[in-house]
Amino acid sequence: MPCFKPSILALGIPLCILTALPAFAQVSLTVDTSRPGAVINKNVYGQFAEHLGTGIYEGLWVGPESKIPNTKGWRKDVVGALKDLHVPLLRWPGGCFADEYHWKDGIGPRGKRPVKVNTNWGGVPENNAVGTHEFFDLVELLGADAYVNGNLGTGTPQEMAEWVEYMTSEGKSSLAELRAKNGHPQPFKVAYFAIGNEAWGCGGNMKPEYYASLYKHYKTFLKAPPNVLPKFIASGGNDNDSSWTETLSREAAHGTDGISFHYYTLPTDKWEKKGAATGFPESEWFSTMSNTLRIDEHIKRNVAILDKNDPQKKIGFYVDEWGTWYDVEQGTNPGFLFQRNTLRDAVVAALNFNIFHAHADRVRMTNIAQMVNVLQAMIITDKDKMLLTPTYYAYKMYVPFQDATSLPLTLANNTTYGANGKGVPGISASAARARDGKLYVALVNTNPHEATDVTLDVPGQAIGKVAGQVLSAEAMDAHNTFDRPQAIKPAPFSAQAAGGKLTLKVPAKAVMVFAVEG
Repeated sequence: MPCFKPSILALGIPLCILTALPAFAQVSLTVDTSRPGAVINKNVYGQFAEHLGTGIYEGLWVGPESKIPNTKGWRKDVVGALKDLHVPLLRWPGGCFADEYHWKDGIGPRGKRPVKVNTNWGGVPENNAVGTHEFFDLVELLGADAYVNGNLGTGTPQEMAEWVEYMTSEGKSSLAELRAKNGHPQPFKVAYFAIGNEAWGCGGNMKPEYYASLYKHYKTFLKAPPNVLPKFIASGGNDNDSSWTETLSREAAHGTDGISFHYYTLPTDKWEKKGAATGFPESEWFSTMSNTLRIDEHIKRNVAILDKNDPQKKIGFYVDEWGTWYDVEQGTNPGFLFQRNTLRDAVVAALNFNIFHAHADRVRMTNIAQMVNVLQAMIITDKDKMLLTPTYYAYKMYVPFQDATSLPLTLANNTTYGANGKGVPGISASAARARDGKLYVALVNTNPHEATDVTLDVPGQAIGKVAGQVLSAEAMDAHNTFDRPQAIKPAPFSAQAAGGKLTLKVPAKAVMVFAVEG
């Protein structure tokens, strides 16, 4: 029974590879490489940066004059770490903030821009130091595409149309010349443009029929040269309300690339008392697993509506806000939505990735909330310090799945984690053929106490060895701090198969991603 290399033992967990099948029953994973599925759009790994708390100011933007090393005002350490995630897409400026954001406040000399109040998030001053040009500097530094969210709630069709023209016009219009005067003669590339955000709530408390009419009204005037025309997104529903997808896919489908959807995982399922980010009981580990897995049913219900109204599959289903949402960290501004990020968050992220892969034909974009310092963040900063979270590492482990071809799989004899007649699948899995030609497999163990043996079979392909990474820890709420910034991080592993098959012992509360080689 050969064990993992010593580097893995830093986790304090015995992780061994079994080269022969034991007598007791195991979970059996079979990957069918003969029936490739949809491509997993790289934008499934999209990010979201809203003008909220320190998510942009300090977390990302420090300004060109800052002593913190930066490029065009953007922190070099944070941008460098994000580049390692191959961030494909960044959504900005919100969120709820988008429907009170007036783009002309964020152009021109920064010292002359108006100072407003961020009424959605903490009532703090918004000096508009980060505007259109700064945002596009960031996406260029990241090598990402831009997803801009327009102001439907307090804006006008003219304002929105002029913003699209300002960003995309190639001619000699006054707006194109203004853009050039502000330092960017060439048009910006806007990959996606959303008309409003959460129109059912902070974006205007609308009914879907009313929003559908407004969407068509506004979109009529959003024009750009064909080579830089954005894909347009309609603001859809959340949780159990599929009426938005039903209405929009019927009444606002023409020229619509996608309908958005928002879903947050709350341990308690109660907004007034969501649950703690750390120090939580196992009951909240279980409820978090159970609640996050519900997104699969939400996706299925909405996709069924799209399949009925859009059988040609022209419209994508964009989960452009998702992630964990806990009670804010004690002593912080409640409007800043700062929470610790633990191993539990990494497991939640991986479970969602596997679900998104399973619906790759429709789920062509998702954007976790949010990138830095807010909710389920990749990175946490404190002035000039920075640390990487377990969720960051989950994203990094799953990089090979970007633009990979999904592969069908079956899980037999799966375990169940839970008690009292309630439970969730013990093992979640996903498989894909990556752009490098290799077969990649992801495994997640939701059980916080028990490791699980998983036997891998790939009919028609001999398995010689596997190599990848595993993320786990002793504590359910294991997390990195500025005193211990590497308390939890992935460890490498490799294993040899026997007889063309391989059995892995997946640790408790773990995420594993590995490549299969012949």
